[in-house]
Amino acid sequence: MDSKIKALIDLYQFTPLPAEGTLFVSTWRSIQEFADGSPVGTAMIGRYCNEPFSRSVFHRLPVDEVWHFYGGDPLRLILLHPDGSSLEVTMGADPLAGHLVQYVVPAGVWQAGCLMQGGSYALFGCTVSPGFTGSMYEGGIREELLAAYPECSDEIRFLTTEDDQTHMPEGFSK
Repeated sequence: MDSKIKALIDLYQFTPLPAEGTLFVSTWRSIQEFADGSPVGTAMIGRYCNEPFSRSVFHRLPVDEVWHFYGGDPLRLILLHPDGSSLEVTMGADPLAGHLVQYVVPAGVWQAGCLMQGGSYALFGCTVSPGFTGSMYEGGIREELLAAYPECSDEIRFLTTEDDQTHMPEGFSK
């Protein structure tokens, strides 16, 4: 493993995000809560890398999610919209080359992410309000996504899992 990647893992104490595969650490959960106990807002830092391998498989949330690029090599987000269209977003540190440093994934859009080909690692963050809870996560089912978005078949095969895990473990991020 690259020494810089290991140093970042040690610094942030990254662990795999259940059901999804991103290396992450939760950095903020608002003290304010809604009546049901869910947080008003949450934030996390994530990392994609080749060793140990990490990515974000297709999933969607019922709320907008703000992505922030912090460092390393560019990453790509693949978005599958409810109207059948798709979009690839490149996030990175070079806005003059077309990289975005911040991007909002709209509620209800299937999203997945990974390191760009040839990169070593990408460091990013996500902010959600109302705050993320495991119960709002819906993982994509490979065959259903392939049927709905056949033009994105390569990305769907790469950014889904064989077991089609559609929910976070019970009680995750309450």
